[in-house]
Amino acid sequence: MMPVALMGLGAGAASALLMATMATRSPLSLMLVLLAPLPIMIAAIGWTHWAALFGAVAAALALAIAFGEPLWIPIYLVGAGLPGWWLGYLALLARGDEDGNVEWYPVGRLVIWCVAISAAIVIVVMWNVRIDEDQFQAALKLALERVAKEYGASAPDFTKMDVKRVGELIASFVPPATAAMITFAYALNLYVAGRVAGLSGRLRRPWPDLSALRFPKFAPAAFAAALALWFMPGLPGMAGGIVSGAFIMAYAILGFAVLHDITRNLGIRPLVLGLAYFVVMAAVWPVFFMTMLGLADSIFDFRKGPAATPPATT
Repeated sequence: MMPVALMGLGAGAASALLMATMATRSPLSLMLVLLAPLPIMIAAIGWTHWAALFGAVAAALALAIAFGEPLWIPIYLVGAGLPGWWLGYLALLARGDEDGNVEWYPVGRLVIWCVAISAAIVIVVMWNVRIDEDQFQAALKLALERVAKEYGASAPDFTKMDVKRVGELIASFVPPATAAMITFAYALNLYVAGRVAGLSGRLRRPWPDLSALRFPKFAPAAFAAALALWFMPGLPGMAGGIVSGAFIMAYAILGFAVLHDITRNLGIRPLVLGLAYFVVMAAVWPVFFMTMLGLADSIFDFRKGPAATPPATT
């Protein structure tokens, strides 16, 4: 029990330090905060979920004491601690049959859990944070004026822009983009945690074939419902947009899994994969092409047939 507690304490300390960078409000702090669930996931996958849970609680209490603000407890637990523990716990769920065969929790469902957790976090934040519309538009106008002053004659003519309309567009797309970013962060953290546990010899499940990633049958319908909800006014529309943003990233991840699978026999596979990753990281918006590939595979199943990777159980 003592080694488990010590591991949990170490994971909690590392996670708390990453989360504490939020107080600096620097651009780098955003990246570090997104890594806060990683130590908790490593503890869950490499040791036990009890180590992860102990670490999460310890980290939350440490942050509250260090900053003298109890609000850090729910902020940390909702944003990093409990999601990291839960995903690590699910990753090691398994069931066996009478013949001794073991079926591990499907990776596709783990990604869908990343969608659900990310969307829930962003919805809770947006529900509790009230942004004054006049102040937001004034800040946006000031930012545009600074850009125009910095770039001079080469800058666009912002005076002809409808600042209110631009502000509405930004406000409508920031929450979905944030949900997409957090979904990717959770999926990446889970992948890295599994790799770290594997390299240390503590990974207790076989490393899954990620190119065989498949989503549960309800996923496309849930994505379609979220997209339809996005067009509604008020809170339902905001929630629909946030869930849609998370699903867009999830299906982009599925698209990359499909690309890895269908290029197995190509001699130029490293070039194709490297180019795809480079384009998405450099420009971001091509991620929608990967999303479309993932959606298309859900309908047409590009990986079926004798040469394809057998589907994962969902």
